[in-house]
Amino acid sequence: MSTDTDLLAFAERHPRLFVLTGAGVSTESGIPDYRDAQGHWKRPPPVTFQAFMGEDATRKRYWARSMIGWRTMGQAQPGPAHRALAALESQGRVALLLTQNVDGLHQAAGSRHVIDLHGRIDTVRCMACEHRLPRADFQAELLRRNPAWAALDARAAPDGDADLELRDFSGFDVPACPVCGGLLKPDVVFFGESVPRGRVDAAYAALEAADGMLVVGSSLMVYSGFRFVQRAAERALPVAALNLGRTRADELLSLKVEAPIGPALERLAGLLVPPDARAA
Repeated sequence: MSTDTDLLAFAERHPRLFVLTGAGVSTESGIPDYRDAQGHWKRPPPVTFQAFMGEDATRKRYWARSMIGWRTMGQAQPGPAHRALAALESQGRVALLLTQNVDGLHQAAGSRHVIDLHGRIDTVRCMACEHRLPRADFQAELLRRNPAWAALDARAAPDGDADLELRDFSGFDVPACPVCGGLLKPDVVFFGESVPRGRVDAAYAALEAADGMLVVGSSLMVYSGFRFVQRAAERALPVAALNLGRTRADELLSLKVEAPIGPALERLAGLLVPPDARAA
């Protein structure tokens, strides 16, 4: 079984890493993940783009649950993994951090070279005029319009959702865009929605310039993340994974370490010497 020592050796051999992170990085911050150790769904899959855009009832249900779930997501703080990855970037070890998460915790921890592949949950976007507003402001408006729902409580679910069931959502009041009256949606990529091409191209360009790839806390079951491991394999770029459980890319990995993510990354950041210092 591969260990932290093997991960250290991998990082030393490949000093400019392209890092891809998933939900396992944020579970230490209290944000639940979607999948178990075998990569299977722990819960029903999230709402699709087509259902959200096409059904008023789906939007009411989504925003009612999100109003409750935002209490967890909006107050989440960076965990050990986020801070360790920011430290690795400051050491010159991370060329780019591509995250599948939408929580913004990498930036909150201090990482600067970040692409939010699936967008950010802390922003709300009008699908008609592209106006954007902070999710915190939208939360205040949801609470103002739906005071009877404010006292409800529910178990936190992934990506700011909450397990609020057996409710009649028909009376939930969802505000429209304050600029044009259009439909508002979280500025994240839903299932069934395409990742903006510019993000994908920028990530591919960074992958081409790196000399190794590190996957952290992702089962890679979603193709939008898995394709970057495929691209790395096509150009014979070594790929390591730090993940508890199976990944879709296990056969493509040069190294796999199954260990608690935060402590493993903290040890890695503490033991690595910045590439420039070692060369000197």
